[in-house]
Amino acid sequence: MEDAARLVDACVDIRDKAMLLIMLKTGIRRGELLSMEVGDINWKNQSIMLKPKKKRSNRIVFFDDEAGYYLKHWLEVRESRNPMSPALWISTWGTKIDYGSLQHTIQKAALQCGLHDSTSPRMEDHFSAHCTRHFFTTHLMRAGMPREFIQELRGDVRREAIDIYYHVDMEELRRSYLAHIPQLGV
Repeated sequence: MEDAARLVDACVDIRDKAMLLIMLKTGIRRGELLSMEVGDINWKNQSIMLKPKKKRSNRIVFFDDEAGYYLKHWLEVRESRNPMSPALWISTWGTKIDYGSLQHTIQKAALQCGLHDSTSPRMEDHFSAHCTRHFFTTHLMRAGMPREFIQELRGDVRREAIDIYYHVDMEELRRSYLAHIPQLGV
């Protein structure tokens, strides 16, 4: 938790803070993040509708007040960069950011916090966008969230026969998410 908070604090740009918080608090993949559009955000129930992806079964992810705070501030700044672009995550020049920019942003913050060492041959010394998915899963499990809720939030494909008969109520899922998602205090 402390490492995640330091990682977000290491980001200077409000966009970078918002992106990292959304990744840490939703467990989404980098492609899902980069394909988000401003119109995908539902402020009423604090959710984001993701674009259809091959690996994702559930397209709705939730965010809490902490992530929402930075997301709202990013949207205010974003308006001065390129209000006409539908893309949620845009560069200083108003163009949609790409995988390389996202990875650079994450590794720069992780390097400042001592969470990334590009010279190390050990995989555990490298911090990538995928590490935010590990954080999300680990901390929801530690907080006691039911496994099937975590699977639903991660968009995991159901693997067992019994899974296809279990239907998750979205409002119950949202309430459980808000009760279990860790607060970073950023």
